Amino acid sequence: MADVMVVARTERIGRVLIGQPLTAVQGGFPSPAQDYDGKRVDLNDVLIRDPTSTYVVRVTGDSMEGAGIAHGDEVIVDRSITPRDGNVVIAIVDGELTIKRLRIRSDGTWLVPENRKYPAQRLAEHAELTVWGVVTRSLHHV
Repeated sequence: MADVMVVARTERIGRVLIGQPLTAVQGGFPSPAQDYDGKRVDLNDVLIRDPTSTYVVRVTGDSMEGAGIAHGDEVIVDRSITPRDGNVVIAIVDGELTIKRLRIRSDGTWLVPENRKYPAQRLAEHAELTVWGVVTRSLHHV
């Protein structure tokens, strides 16, 4: 299982402001005609729905690379969201934290990695699963 580590509760991060909001960025030649209005974007408003239940978690391991979550990335996790089939979640399985895609099927509950090197894990009837929170964003290092 990939290890995860809670880095910070969002209320401790403070306000992070960046420059002019971008509506779109072209991959080709940038247009010098783009208007500049001087507004700032508060990343808390853009990335965080509920500051009282949102955490930043650092990911270790490569089991979620197919979902765009790499070793060393931070993910934003909201504990107030009810987990649903298909969500990427931080789960506690038999006392261990992991990050996987949650699949709820007729044949049981599965935690599915996004890397073919690792098998999906069907939870046994006696396994203890707690979904700690739902991943809402990945902060990928470039």
